[in-house]
Amino acid sequence: MVSLQRSLGYHHFKRLRTLAPTGTHAQAKNRKMTMFDKLFGKGRPAPIDAPERMRPKERMRAVEGSSTAELAASLLIAPTALMQLSPDEALTVVSYMIPRRIAMGTTFINEGDRTDTGYMVLLLEGEVTVESIVVSRHAPLTVNVVGPGSLIGEMGLVDGQPRLASCTASTDVRCAVLSREALEKMGENDPKTAAKLMFAVSLRIAERLRDTAEKLKMYSQLVQAMQQEIDHLMPT
Repeated sequence: MVSLQRSLGYHHFKRLRTLAPTGTHAQAKNRKMTMFDKLFGKGRPAPIDAPERMRPKERMRAVEGSSTAELAASLLIAPTALMQLSPDEALTVVSYMIPRRIAMGTTFINEGDRTDTGYMVLLLEGEVTVESIVVSRHAPLTVNVVGPGSLIGEMGLVDGQPRLASCTASTDVRCAVLSREALEKMGENDPKTAAKLMFAVSLRIAERLRDTAEKLKMYSQLVQAMQQEIDHLMPT
């Protein structure tokens, strides 16, 4: 059993649960339950081995020698995530995360959600479809499909604002989740690592905003060119 837990990852996997699509009865019962509630059991005391409840040495011992924790740390500093962290700092961040499995078809982040913004997700295995409702459309538009090493929900974790897109597991997903409570605890126990993490997240968000600004500029130029062509073909 010990070797199995080590092969899965650090000891939080002892209570590993799969988040699966719920049936009609379960939906009625849990209609008001957010995904954060499902992940962390909001309203109940945090388990004794939750990262924010553990002492620093206990937390680091929990990830020591764990292949999954090492995988998460390596993915955390990949080009798709936060390259500014060192391997040791990445492992420290991972020690504050909780591993989860999410079943295929589960929507674990909902666009516009104002209350369920207290966590970000690092994908370890599987794929996630990112969708958004565009003006004048009723069906969601697929924005991206992301895989291992991708971070999801970091903007909501930082500013607490409504989610900008919905995220659904395209396959069975294995991930690591960092809650706002764990992030705050990291700020107390490992302020240097927490500050560097937030700086790396801020850079990632800035890069995304720059990319969006460039796309808007390109679209604006395209619209202007189309309008000029229309004016040429249909002079007033």
